Amino acid sequence: MSITGPGSITALNLMAQNNMYSQLDKLSGELGTGQAASTYSGLESQAGLALQLSAQVEAVNGYSSTASTVGTTLSIAQSALSGLSEVGTAVQQAITQQGTFTLDSSGQTTTQESAATYLDQILGLLNTQVGQNYLFSGSGVDQPSTASADTILNGTGSQAGLTQIMAQRLQADEGVGGLGRLTIGGTGTNVTVSSDTSPFGFKLASVNSNLTGATVSGSPPSVGVSLAGNPNSGDTISFGLTLPDGTSQTITLQATTASPPGTNQFTIGATAADTASNLQTALTSAVSSLAQTALPAASAVAAANNFFADPPQVVDAGSPANYATATALQNGTQANTVFWYTGENGSTPALQTATAQVGPSLSISYGMRANEPAITSLIANVAVLAATSYSASDSNAQASYEALSQRVETNLNGQSGSQSIDDIEANIANAQTTVKNAGAINTQTQSTLQDMLQGIEGVNQTQIGEQILTLQNNLSASMSLTARLAQMSLVNYLAPSSG
Repeated sequence: MSITGPGSITALNLMAQNNMYSQLDKLSGELGTGQAASTYSGLESQAGLALQLSAQVEAVNGYSSTASTVGTTLSIAQSALSGLSEVGTAVQQAITQQGTFTLDSSGQTTTQESAATYLDQILGLLNTQVGQNYLFSGSGVDQPSTASADTILNGTGSQAGLTQIMAQRLQADEGVGGLGRLTIGGTGTNVTVSSDTSPFGFKLASVNSNLTGATVSGSPPSVGVSLAGNPNSGDTISFGLTLPDGTSQTITLQATTASPPGTNQFTIGATAADTASNLQTALTSAVSSLAQTALPAASAVAAANNFFADPPQVVDAGSPANYATATALQNGTQANTVFWYTGENGSTPALQTATAQVGPSLSISYGMRANEPAITSLIANVAVLAATSYSASDSNAQASYEALSQRVETNLNGQSGSQSIDDIEANIANAQTTVKNAGAINTQTQSTLQDMLQGIEGVNQTQIGEQILTLQNNLSASMSLTARLAQMSLVNYLAPSSG
């Protein structure tokens, strides 16, 4: 018969206790971390699925982080765009509410001084940065969006700024003789009017006559008016002109028996030839007046449109330079003209110059450039008001200023079919909506994936606690038993001897 001694039993108990210690350590670790295993290999057959789920969680976390960053950028962009709209409205209100025409020492009104301040604000908004990135530079986020106001208005070195471009354009628009490139002539009973084929000055658009006995021949740009006899007092003739900025002006002259005639009238002479001569004189005077009032205003707006074009357009004055006889515009170069927009200027649409993926299958476009049409129009109209100056001794200064300010106010209202600041804001608002929706979807997806992953990697902490408690009780009992066995010897197993 084989007898197992207490030493062997104690050894077995110690092995069992070590096993329980190991289980207790494992369960304690699971209770502390909430995870079934510290490595994927510990998940055995579920390891592959857990890896896939973890990768998806990480990807969604990345999308959420991107959405958060882009959301901040979009909020700042909307704030900048709202600021641009507010500046446009403020300039319009300043024009509407302007008081008496008074010039300061630099030859400007208070409204024009305000325009210079507003121009600074516009450029500041367009050079808004989020972190180190410029919002309105297209994909060239490390490049400022615009030049400074001083550089834009006054140029630098050999580069002409807006003020110089405007002066050159006005010379070209006025032409030799100061009649805005119109040629007014005639002999005997004939009066002729013609405009040249250059892009400068007035363009004759129409002639409408109700002068008794008068015949209109030819068609714009060259028209003749022939008087077969004297018209009646009160008869009129109208000359329609197109100005350099595309606006229209009509000169209407009325026949009168008064001598001298009033403004925009011509005296009926003793003969048709005398009347024709008087008509020619009246037309020349009316055109000359217009060339000193509406023409400078229209020329300034046209020059601003030229300057802020892409690329800028400048008067081709020939060599030696003579702006009054120029017949064409040409592209400005970096060597001779300020390029006001300094951001990226590629062929990719502005909106698509910045994109972000904010969800597994959801991306947005939210790029902007300072030279988008709506923004360019705003800058050009505010800048032309800030760049123009007048002479206090010029009797036509007030009329010319009013013609300019009215044009600026009209242009700031925008034109049907053209881009507006609101359109850009709408694009950004759409992107914001997409980002917000993506954030909600990402949060829901994260929650679902985490639940699935927890089902694989996680543990039931209540159950683990119960298992630990059971192990602790078993371990305590085992240790107690081992201790008693360790104190026993072989004699404890032998029956006591009798007698």
